[in-house]
Amino acid sequence: MSTELHTARSVTKTVSLARPPAEVFAFLADPANWPRWAVVNIQAIEPTADPEWWLMDTPRGTARLRIRGNAEAGLLDHDYVDREASWTVPARVVPNGEGSEFLLTLFQPPGFSDAYFDQQSALIDTEMDALKQELEGRG
Repeated sequence: MSTELHTARSVTKTVSLARPPAEVFAFLADPANWPRWAVVNIQAIEPTADPEWWLMDTPRGTARLRIRGNAEAGLLDHDYVDREASWTVPARVVPNGEGSEFLLTLFQPPGFSDAYFDQQSALIDTEMDALKQELEGRG
């Protein structure tokens, strides 16, 4: 009996940051900071009555964000839900010498064409550059 496994297309984005892992994790674990670096996808963000979820204004309308972080492991997995799709995004901050690497993996949601997924995932490069500038550009 053959069992066929189905996998989604994925892309992993990474950025090297000249900041200690604990500092990078603390910055990214606070959703209030996300409009400062997630400049393509998040125009504004505010807490909701449910302390796990934040409400965001995005170019595609209202969306929700939940970060499921673990500081000890550097895990910053998060759920992003908008009118187009629900994304679970594995993310992690790992030490790199005295600095850090921030990695996140995007999986192509059902209903996204390959071209649209490629377009949307390419926008993350802009956000990674903004994160680097935000964390390294400070005096």
